[in-house]
Amino acid sequence: MASITSKAKLIKDLRVAVDNGRAHSVCLDLPPELGTDMGPTDLELAVMSLSGCFTTIFLLTAKKMRVQLKDLEVELHAQKSQETGTIASAEFNIKVKSDVHEDRIQRIFELARKNCPVGKLFEKAGVKISHNLEHTKECRWKDDKHKGQNLVD
Repeated sequence: MASITSKAKLIKDLRVAVDNGRAHSVCLDLPPELGTDMGPTDLELAVMSLSGCFTTIFLLTAKKMRVQLKDLEVELHAQKSQETGTIASAEFNIKVKSDVHEDRIQRIFELARKNCPVGKLFEKAGVKISHNLEHTKECRWKDDKHKGQNLVD
């Protein structure tokens, strides 16, 4: 089993620096009404971790399947429950540009969703996660005359 380490250190007031023991750190803080707004809140960092993890797994899966993506944009909107004080639901909006058939992008999406370790944590915590996938198919042109034009199905 792999070990993951993190250390948190008070900087000032409610601002905290967290690191992963590999020379990477993030400053956490609270919004201006409670803190100094010098970094994301803990929950914002968790949501950022979820979107980053899903995106990374999507990219790794595409690479493993030898699918070249022209563009990938993942936007995540999470809703915080006033009752529990934590994330209750999250909605992904995923935009993919590639020159492969929709079925291959759908397969990459399903594998990324299934294998995202941060997503598994959110699901086990009872967060309702939904996904919207938009795929734009772009054709590879042999000449420069049509380069950059979208393929119309």
